[in-house]
Amino acid sequence: MGESRDDPTIYWVDPDKRGVLPIDEFHVPRSLQKVIRRAPYRVAVDTAFAGTIAACSKPAPRRQSTWINCTIENLYRDLFSMGHAHSVECWANDELVGGLYGVAIGGAFFGESMFSHRRDASKVALVHLVERLRAGGFALLDTQFVTEHLQRFGAREVPRAKYLSLLARAIKLPADFTTSDTA
Repeated sequence: MGESRDDPTIYWVDPDKRGVLPIDEFHVPRSLQKVIRRAPYRVAVDTAFAGTIAACSKPAPRRQSTWINCTIENLYRDLFSMGHAHSVECWANDELVGGLYGVAIGGAFFGESMFSHRRDASKVALVHLVERLRAGGFALLDTQFVTEHLQRFGAREVPRAKYLSLLARAIKLPADFTTSDTA
């Protein structure tokens, strides 16, 4: 993480408790199920990675600063070009209105950040991400931290030892991010 957008230094965060969103227990609230059935957005994968991370790095109404500095942004772009980082994007016509990005290693996906410029766009992207992870054989969705937003979907904290055990198993799996029932 970076201290702020303007600070070029980065550091590792290794919390005592780690946020995870169990893929097999993922909960989609009823109101969001209705939104998804209406299909207000076209969902795409890996078509606008740079735009997604740029949108995630901008201040938002509830977040005046961000941990995504230019150093981190460039490193994630490199990971994307190597095929390790991915984005799920929501489009309204030709406008990128929501999405998320993260890193896939084996059967572990590390969700890094998400953004939304339209109602429920990041939530729709998250639902599509989980569907893709299920289809691709992933076992772990790491959220780093648990927010109120993620709790609605079933996110929870696990102690470091349990997390490391889940991680060790997940990274050995031959998962494939490009496999999807929805794409």
